[in-house]
Amino acid sequence: MTTIEDFTSQYGLVKKIDAFGYMDYLKSNPNAPRKHGKVVLVTADTPLKASRGEGKTTTTIALIDALRARGIDATAVLRQPSMGITAAGSKGGASGGGKASLTHPELIDWGLCGEMAAIAAAQNLLVSFAEKAIDEGKLDTVLVPRVSEVPSRSLRSITVDAGKNNVAEKVVLTPTSELMQIVVLSRSMDELGKRVAAMIAGTKDGKPVQFGEFIDLWRITDMLADAVKPALTETVNGSPVYVHGGPFANVSIGIPTLVSVEMACALHDVVIVEAGYGTDAGAQKWLDIACREYGAQWPSAAVVVTRASTWRDDPELAWRYPFHVDRLEKLDIPAFPLINLWEGEDDQVPSLRETAAKLGFRDPIVGNLYRDGGEGLADQIDAFVDVLANAAAPAARDSHKGMPLIDNVKWVAENAYGVPADRVVLKDGFLDSLAEAAELCKDAGLSLDDLALVAVKSPATMTDNDRAPEAERTVTLKKVEVHAGAGLVHVNLTTSLTTPMPKIV
Repeated sequence: MTTIEDFTSQYGLVKKIDAFGYMDYLKSNPNAPRKHGKVVLVTADTPLKASRGEGKTTTTIALIDALRARGIDATAVLRQPSMGITAAGSKGGASGGGKASLTHPELIDWGLCGEMAAIAAAQNLLVSFAEKAIDEGKLDTVLVPRVSEVPSRSLRSITVDAGKNNVAEKVVLTPTSELMQIVVLSRSMDELGKRVAAMIAGTKDGKPVQFGEFIDLWRITDMLADAVKPALTETVNGSPVYVHGGPFANVSIGIPTLVSVEMACALHDVVIVEAGYGTDAGAQKWLDIACREYGAQWPSAAVVVTRASTWRDDPELAWRYPFHVDRLEKLDIPAFPLINLWEGEDDQVPSLRETAAKLGFRDPIVGNLYRDGGEGLADQIDAFVDVLANAAAPAARDSHKGMPLIDNVKWVAENAYGVPADRVVLKDGFLDSLAEAAELCKDAGLSLDDLALVAVKSPATMTDNDRAPEAERTVTLKKVEVHAGAGLVHVNLTTSLTTPMPKIV
């Protein structure tokens, strides 16, 4: 009998899985054994500092260990970190910590099996093809950026062949690249190839030219054969964890690959999906991009992680965490507060529970997960387990395809950030950028309004100024950028940091 082991191979200390092949096998063999796992979304408060995680990965690992200790077949799907940001110490890694960590954290933090490097090499090769197309008269401009894991600020805007063609280019982080987005959203190699072909290489006489018009794409898809296979690792307690994909949630889509989540749902009863940064970032994009536009499973429950200090100690920002929890509940997603304690905070537990009760939250899960791991959660998750046991399969949600882009952004501003449409501000030049993007799409045979919206923003703020009184909070729209191959349109808003740097460690 064919099983997942037939699609699995050892790769150093971890295993790699041909998720495309396995899901195609299940599609072709509907009677083959499979599970229909429920998705749990782990998200977080908006952090006080963008560079400090609230503990989502530590929570995710502790949670699956706790569920498995209670006899529930649970797993997690994690994103890969950006080496320049996590491994170099700007924030926590993607491997948890203490008793809630993976067995080989150094692999996760330092590039895993080379997936990120393969994606970088492939996108940079595409740019090289575009540059050569300039020399051959097939392009006048290059619109796809080069990528790097640790780019210099000087590379954010560069000029190639100065004095000859003066071709403007830029460099972005690998996890935020369009090719990474394509890997995250594709469900087969055929789909991936079609999406790469649809990427806009540049323009000729003002008209967009897609890569499929002038290169043979097997060179690119062959390079991505390491990169499209999820890695299987495990927690220090032996719970299985899949790692795949790596885009930031503030300047990209911030979710693991859709195929890795669907594969995990076919293999396990509960699948915990960790989305990047806060609920206004990664959770918004899982719900409004992955679920609404790409058919991913709507969560059966959510866990909203916060620190005791983030939640209570800054009165001007105290509105954000209750806003996130309430928003998820209004979307029919049971939202469980989880307060991740640090050393010296155990005595705060009674007052934290009292505050949660006053806010009308579900009874919070509280613990020092670094110190105690899943053992600190196992006796606190009865209500959470009950919800998962009794939850019906969530219904699909309406797509926003065809909604005018500005209306779509205003919808996100109101629903995800709490800013009504009449306080969404258009910065000078935004309408020009919007018109250029619409014309580019039209010339490429696309509709701008059919692309899924990616809100590009600071991970540390939901509005232009979260400290402003509620009636004065605004969201400013700055510019528009099309990622035609990925089927996405980026809109820069509020304060956005698109190329963060590592800190000195």
